[in-house]
Amino acid sequence: MTADRFDWLADSSPELREELVQWLSASEREEFIYDWRFWARNSQLAPAGDWRVWLILAGRGFGKTRTGAEWVRCVAEGNPEAHIALVAASLSEARAVMVEGESGILACSPPGRMPVFEPSLRRLRFAGGAQATLYSASEPESLRGPQHSHAWCDEIGKWPRSHDRATRCWDNLLLGLRLGGEQKVAVTTTPRNVPLLTRLLGGEANSVTKVTRGTTWENAAHLPARFIAAMEQEFGGSQLARQELAGELLTDIEGALWSRSLIEGLREPQPASQAVRVVVGVDPPASSSGDACGIIVAARCADGTARVLADCSVEKASPERWARAVAEAANAWAAERVVAEANQGGEMVTSVLRAADIRMPLRLVRASRGKAARAEPVAALYEAGRVRHVGVFPQLEDQLCGFMAGGEYAGPGRSPDRADALVWALTELMLGPHRVPRVLQV
Repeated sequence: MTADRFDWLADSSPELREELVQWLSASEREEFIYDWRFWARNSQLAPAGDWRVWLILAGRGFGKTRTGAEWVRCVAEGNPEAHIALVAASLSEARAVMVEGESGILACSPPGRMPVFEPSLRRLRFAGGAQATLYSASEPESLRGPQHSHAWCDEIGKWPRSHDRATRCWDNLLLGLRLGGEQKVAVTTTPRNVPLLTRLLGGEANSVTKVTRGTTWENAAHLPARFIAAMEQEFGGSQLARQELAGELLTDIEGALWSRSLIEGLREPQPASQAVRVVVGVDPPASSSGDACGIIVAARCADGTARVLADCSVEKASPERWARAVAEAANAWAAERVVAEANQGGEMVTSVLRAADIRMPLRLVRASRGKAARAEPVAALYEAGRVRHVGVFPQLEDQLCGFMAGGEYAGPGRSPDRADALVWALTELMLGPHRVPRVLQV
């Protein structure tokens, strides 16, 4: 079959399609719907030849989950003796995405051959005798002992890395992959610069690993137009778009103060501690036609850790517009203080912000050192694990990863405006003088 087999059917005349349908029996029509070899794109079919790991490295919406689920179904139906490991970042994700998800194994299976899912045993039983067991990468020791012939590992880029759990999980999986005569592992993930993924890519040179790369746009015909638009709006113009949409593995710049792997390891979906002080850092632009106005909201929390909460920066804004954006961010996050650089305007910055209804304390700071020198103590906070990112901030993180220790900026744009605003906010929260409550002895 060729790569345009689906297009041939879609572009054929109604009469030809009707003739094809009438030519098939009722059972053949039902089976045809589930014939993945026909409907899949070539990049979604397992590579030919001798390989041990098939790494599918692709952007969001490429169809990675469907590809993994269909591969598992193909293995199970073709090998009654197969024992398959299904490994995700957590058991809940393995069940919700790999098994019961809209593109999971159950949804891909024909009604007459749908496997039986036994949640209490974390097991799928296929009609022919093959079995699949769910595992969590958070519990690497659970893979010490069990034996498998095949495995599907989903989103290894987000497997937990504390205490080397991701690597230990992978090692235990491989050590137990000794059943049958042809052990294989399918790995589906959006690329992230993490040690395990780098290790797997190293196997491409000696053909142990076969790598399939793909983008979000390859599957655009089956994705909502609003999703495509939202992704391009959220990530467009950033280096992270190359990772999340184009499926590229972004590497770190040698000598940069921040690395992507460092930031990934400090990311949280929600704050793990309550905020006790919130500030808004501002890096005003020199003109409305120049750089963006960096506006970053950050908090110091009860556990002593700082958290970056929002990037409210605005591009090519007039003084009135960026000042209004600062006021809106401060009100939305109940900030206690606005910290703004005064090198570009001094008293003008104060008057513009006051005109925008900034009623809280406003502190103007003047840069007496270079950007990199100011950023180094903040980067040290990240290295010490004292800062978290609550969510993903593509353009901010691109700029942070472009800060060089020697003072040069190698990131996108002319100036790291968002990163500067972050430095001011975190310096105020974590490095500036502040009073510590204490009990007086009387």
